[in-house]
Amino acid sequence: MWRTWTIVRFLLLSDIHSNLDALDACIAAAPDFDAVANLGDIVGYGAYPNEVIARSRALGNLFVRGNHDKACAGMADVRGFNQIAAAAVVWTHHELSPDNLAWLKQLPQGPLPLAPLTDAQVAHGSPRDEDEYLLVSDHAANSASATDIPVTFFGHTHMQGGFLVNDGQEITFRPETAGDGNSKYVYRLDKTGKYLVNPGSVGQPRDGDWRAAFAIFDSDEKTVTFYRVRYDVEKAAQKIRQAGLPDRLADRLLVGR
Repeated sequence: MWRTWTIVRFLLLSDIHSNLDALDACIAAAPDFDAVANLGDIVGYGAYPNEVIARSRALGNLFVRGNHDKACAGMADVRGFNQIAAAAVVWTHHELSPDNLAWLKQLPQGPLPLAPLTDAQVAHGSPRDEDEYLLVSDHAANSASATDIPVTFFGHTHMQGGFLVNDGQEITFRPETAGDGNSKYVYRLDKTGKYLVNPGSVGQPRDGDWRAAFAIFDSDEKTVTFYRVRYDVEKAAQKIRQAGLPDRLADRLLVGR
């Protein structure tokens, strides 16, 4: 539910990848929030690109573009993708409505401020490169050196968690959200240094957990609450197959890889 006063609680969504069933489950499970930040890769892989764009545009207006958004909009060469991802890019490009194609093309490059805050920002890949994968702590430390902003929310890796870079130390953290039901884990940003935080992938997790992922950032409490949410993953997989997309894109939803 939206509130109309000071923006404090941000719903963080990333890597939806045209998975409408997962997105709807995340929206239904989210607690009250004031604004939405979308960290990119809205489309690609899944069977509902137009529907996911429509839902995302209705939620809010803070977006950064992802590499699949660029490719599906015809702004990046598919030769940089593997064969399965490239097939999904081509399918999505032809499936997009003219309005949604134009909208994708105008998405801004990150990082951008998490407005109205001045101490947090959003990016798709990293603070220094929108296509960089922050998978290990030394990559995070090198990227953190490129920004003065203490908190960066990023996506791209489909891995929920993040890094704290502090006085030469590089700490990796992962939320404890085990199980098959809906779950959440509160992480407090209470140390000096720079945080790089990934809310996880809504539509195609790759951390071994098939459940949809998102996060809530409370800027007053300085907490990030990581969520995992059950959804009808079999339905999403079946829609991918029915669309004629590669079977691998359906199969990997079931195992979170």
